[in-house]
Amino acid sequence: MLRPWATHWVMFVLVCRAVAQYSSDLCSWRGSGLSHEAHRRDVEQVYLRCSQGSLEWLYPTGAIIVNLRPNTESSSRRTADVFVCIKPQTFSQGSHVYLEHEGDLRLLLSDADQAQGAVRCFSLKEGALFVEAVPQRDISRKITAFQYELVPSQGPGAHMYPYLHQGPVTCKPCSDQDVLMAVCTSDFAGCGTFGDAASGSNQHPVVTATLRRLFHQKSGLFAWGGARGQGWRGRVSVPAACVVPPGEDEYLLTGSVHFGEAWLGCAPRYRDFLKLYAEAVNAGTNPCHVDTN
Repeated sequence: MLRPWATHWVMFVLVCRAVAQYSSDLCSWRGSGLSHEAHRRDVEQVYLRCSQGSLEWLYPTGAIIVNLRPNTESSSRRTADVFVCIKPQTFSQGSHVYLEHEGDLRLLLSDADQAQGAVRCFSLKEGALFVEAVPQRDISRKITAFQYELVPSQGPGAHMYPYLHQGPVTCKPCSDQDVLMAVCTSDFAGCGTFGDAASGSNQHPVVTATLRRLFHQKSGLFAWGGARGQGWRGRVSVPAACVVPPGEDEYLLTGSVHFGEAWLGCAPRYRDFLKLYAEAVNAGTNPCHVDTN
C-alpha cells in the first residue's frame, strides 16, 4: 500500500506525462519535460500552425524545436515579408530561447531576459525556435511560457512597430495610398486627439487617446467614455520619437494590436485625411467606404 506522499507523487508524474498536447486549432502547445524518458536524447518537434498562439513547457528538461508553419498561402516573397514575434510571460524561466537555422544557433532570449517580458522578432524564413532547458537540480517550479504572433513587415504603418527593425523608429509620414489602406485594414481606426503619456518605457511611451469617432476596432481597445460625451478612450503605444504634444489637433488614428496592446500606425491630421479621402471617392479609388459625415 502506498503512503499518502507516495500517492501524490505518482499522481504528479502521471499528470506531467499526460500533459503534452496541442490545442484543438493547433495554435498552442502545452507540454512537460517529464514526458520524455531519462535515457532518450532526441529533441521533440513542436508544430504550430496559426498566426498567433502560445507555448507552455512545464518542468523543462532537454530541448524542443518549435516550428512555425502557418496555414497561409506560401511563397518565398510572402514568407520574406512575415516576421515572428515572441513575448515571454513574466513568470517564464528554466530555459534559453534560440533561433535555429541549419544547425546554427542565435540567442533570442536568455533565461534571465524572460522575466522582463521583452518582445523579440525575427523573419519567418530565418528558421525555427530552439528552446533549451537550463540544467539544474530542482525543476519543480520552472515553466517556460511565451506567446507568439506573425507580423507583416510591410504594409500601412508597419514601420512604426519598433521590434521589426534594427535601430530607432523613423517617423516618416505614410503615403496617401497607405493612409487609405490603413483606415480600412488596421486593427483600429478613428479620429481623435492625443493626451498625456500614461505609462511605458522611455523608448515606447503609452499615451492616452480620445476618439470622437470610432470607425472600427479589434478586441475592445477603446471604451466609451460615458454620458458626458467624452468619446472613446484608450491607450496607444507610440515610439518616443513620434510622440506629439497633447492638444486640440485632431488626427486620424490607426494602428495594430500586438500581444493585447495597441500600437500607433499611420496618423495624419484628420483634416488632411478628409481631403485625401474625398479626392479618392471622386476618383473612385477609395479601397473601402468610411462614414465621415
